[in-house]
Amino acid sequence: MNIKYICPYWGYEGTAAGKFLEEVLLSGYDGIEINLPDDAIFTTELLNGIKRIKSQTNPDFVFIAQQVLPSASESVAAYTEKMCNKLEYLSSLRPDFINAHTGKDYFGFDENCNIIHRAEAIATKTGIPVLHEIHRGRFTFHAKTLLPYLMVFPDLKLTGDFSHWCTVSESMLQDQPAILEAIFPHVKHLHARIGFEQGPQVNDPFAPEWESHCEKFIVWWKQVLEIQKAVGNPKMTITPEFGPKPYMPMMPYTCEPLCDQHVTNHRMKQLLKTRLAYDEKH
Repeated sequence: MNIKYICPYWGYEGTAAGKFLEEVLLSGYDGIEINLPDDAIFTTELLNGIKRIKSQTNPDFVFIAQQVLPSASESVAAYTEKMCNKLEYLSSLRPDFINAHTGKDYFGFDENCNIIHRAEAIATKTGIPVLHEIHRGRFTFHAKTLLPYLMVFPDLKLTGDFSHWCTVSESMLQDQPAILEAIFPHVKHLHARIGFEQGPQVNDPFAPEWESHCEKFIVWWKQVLEIQKAVGNPKMTITPEFGPKPYMPMMPYTCEPLCDQHVTNHRMKQLLKTRLAYDEKH
């Protein structure tokens, strides 16, 4: 299996498009995942930069667009229209796929199903796959309550960020193996971040006190890769996605982050290239 490691724009906000792409290439990533700012000049420069990379150095460079809407007090109908407009716009940019923050945890089941149906219709119409991220606050916020949606949408594609379920369930999901086994075949993209029972991001995944948590996540990621390999999927994307402060735990008073986000993501990429080497060679 060919594993592509993707650099998140999260934490690079305010960086010019060309500078960001330069950092991505220097750090050895195979693509980008980005929640595009509301800046037409930035978007044009980014798309032109991606085009140059594809034509000059890496024709397989991956472009993942994120659909993330700001929180607002609005009706389900208003939210749905905003989401669909965003998906239509992102699809016009022709990313490899869209990673969507879809629905709300407080919307009803039928309301979220309608939202998913609208998103899937856009994916079918445009030919740009839409993956729905496992995330707190979305319809995917909880492992067990996701299962009924998979019954309605058996071909649903997910982005696997299991750190959120650890936080919501206040556990390392050790009591939910059957639920995870039912969900893993739907995971087509991974966010490689280590969460724990009390939060979606540990301060430093390489510290010895987090070794067992790190190992648990690597086991899950390997299981997802094995499933995709078994069904003949030749490629998988992984975004090391440790975030900036305040997602990154901070020192009190000074508010200094306890670790460098970008260094941590780079180290996680290097670790996974070693730990998942079996999957890349077989």
